[in-house]
This record gives sequence, C-alpha cells and structure tokens, in this order.
Amino acid sequence: MIQQWKTFQHIYLRDERNNKNVRKGGMTLRTFSVLKGMPVFTIKGERIGTVHDLSISEAGQVTGLVIHQQALFKRSFHLTLDDISSYGPDGIVIIQQESAPKKVPDDSIWLTKDEVLGRMLLSEMGEELGLLQDVYFREKMGTIIAYETTDGFFSETTVIESKQPPTLGKDTIIVSVYEQ
Repeated sequence: MIQQWKTFQHIYLRDERNNKNVRKGGMTLRTFSVLKGMPVFTIKGERIGTVHDLSISEAGQVTGLVIHQQALFKRSFHLTLDDISSYGPDGIVIIQQESAPKKVPDDSIWLTKDEVLGRMLLSEMGEELGLLQDVYFREKMGTIIAYETTDGFFSETTVIESKQPPTLGKDTIIVSVYEQ
C-alpha cells in the first residue's frame, strides 16, 4: 500500500496584498515570511520595534515573536502571542508595553537564528520532503499546521500539512504527514 502525504492546497480564501496570511476553516494562519520586518506598535500608537524572529518551544509550538527594539544598539525582547492585539497588513498592534521588556525564554528556539529555516524536512517514514522555507501557524494558539518547503534555489515551493507537532532535531525536522 502506497501512502501519500497531504499537501496544503486550495485553502486561500483571503489573500491580503498577495501575502501568505490565509484563512482555513474559520481560523487565520500566519507565516513567518510575512511577519519578518513588520513594525510593532503599542495600542497608543508608539512604535516599539520590528519583528525579527519567531520563538518556538522544543515541542514545536510558536510561543511568540522576537522583536528588535529601535535603539542605538539593537536589543531583542520577546512578545508572547497573548501580548498581540491584532495583526494588520502594515503592522502588529500589541495590547500594552510593559515597563520592562520580556527576555526571550532560554529554552526557546529561534526560527532563523538557530537555523531551523533551511533544515531538511523528513516524514516520519524517512522520506525527504524538502528544505524548510516557512511555517504556517495559528495566530492565537501558535500551533504549526503546515510547512513550506523547497527543493532548491530556483525550484517551486510546496506547502505540506501536518496535524502533529514536529520533532526539531539538530540536523533535520521530522513531521507527521500521513493520514492516520
């Protein structure tokens, strides 16, 4: 019996400014590539920095955003997903800025700094799925539900859906892609 992994196709119900924030089944999905570099504002309209990275738990859950603060020396701090009031096409608005910025959790994995992007994605059966290029996650819960992969520099991308959390290994990422 040949098993086929499921690709994430024909779900684009909304496509703001041709980005990858999509809706599937009433939930909004975000991608890191759209968020990277986006300005972050307080509810009072003060710009506090830009999105630099995603923080991910060892269990493969998005825990928040790593923000670079506008200053003479770049400082990074952490926003949990609960801190975010809304994601707009031109910026992110947070509920309130605390007096002391939160430190990025020590056990957190950064998507770009820890070189998770670019790692080989493998199925649990050992099949190479491509190099990780982006992740789709639920904006409120942080659950990663799909992975965008590529086979190389000029090749097309494929978005692969997974219902289980990934295993983030040192050299590869193992995901469950087969229907159970």
